[in-house]
Amino acid sequence: MKKIITVLIAVLTLTVVHAQDYSLFKKYQFIQSGDTLPYRLLLPENFDPQKKYPLVLFLHGRGESGDDNEAQLLHGGALFLKEANRKKFPAIVVFPQNAVRYYWSNVQTVADSGGKRSFYFVKDGPPSPSLRLVMELLGNLNRQYKIKEDQVYVMGLSMGGMGTFEIVNRMPHTFAAAIPICGGANTGIAPNLKNTAWWVFHGGKDNVVLPEYSQKMVEAMKANGIPVRFTVYPEAGHNSWDAAFAEPGLLNWLFSKKQNHNFIKPSNN
Repeated sequence: MKKIITVLIAVLTLTVVHAQDYSLFKKYQFIQSGDTLPYRLLLPENFDPQKKYPLVLFLHGRGESGDDNEAQLLHGGALFLKEANRKKFPAIVVFPQNAVRYYWSNVQTVADSGGKRSFYFVKDGPPSPSLRLVMELLGNLNRQYKIKEDQVYVMGLSMGGMGTFEIVNRMPHTFAAAIPICGGANTGIAPNLKNTAWWVFHGGKDNVVLPEYSQKMVEAMKANGIPVRFTVYPEAGHNSWDAAFAEPGLLNWLFSKKQNHNFIKPSNN
């Protein structure tokens, strides 16, 4: 009985600490032209408003879409709350939340009678409403805070991995580095991704977003002379983000990258 009580106390303690940690991501809403984008914002420890900081944008997956302004932290939020990471990599970290009826990227989904999905990525056209709000939010944050414009980064998983390719394509002079996890995009956008350092991840047994979507993007980028690091976890399924977040050099790699021609504004495409 004592052991059971001890375990329960430990679990409850971890739950409380977990909740307290996530509360460090402050809740905000970005509103423009009647549209609302919920987002969570984590400031560095001992934040100094007169000091410049890197900015990390994180785009969540389809399952975390909604308007509760909480679900988007499910995967990835804990990475930036680790004490060691907060001390070593002080940064402004933002997690926007996509509305259920939209996607981060211009992707079309076709499902067969068995439920197997195929994805088709549209090269041109306007950004989705959610991504448009994210692009405008970046400009707003650049006015609110002192951001190191040569150290703006983007990460995303699944739908957010697709959105990572998409937003770099639309803001080609903004991001010093990008980390798309189990995502994909239209290979025709590859030439527009050359100003950003890339580390692409995928699970070899992913049956939700097939590894070939990342593989084709990596091949297209390499064909355009873009240096790209590609990691496939042979036994991982769709949740390859767990392995990616556990990479010991992940944040070292990310924060080591700097952009030479950085402007937080969209391109004309």
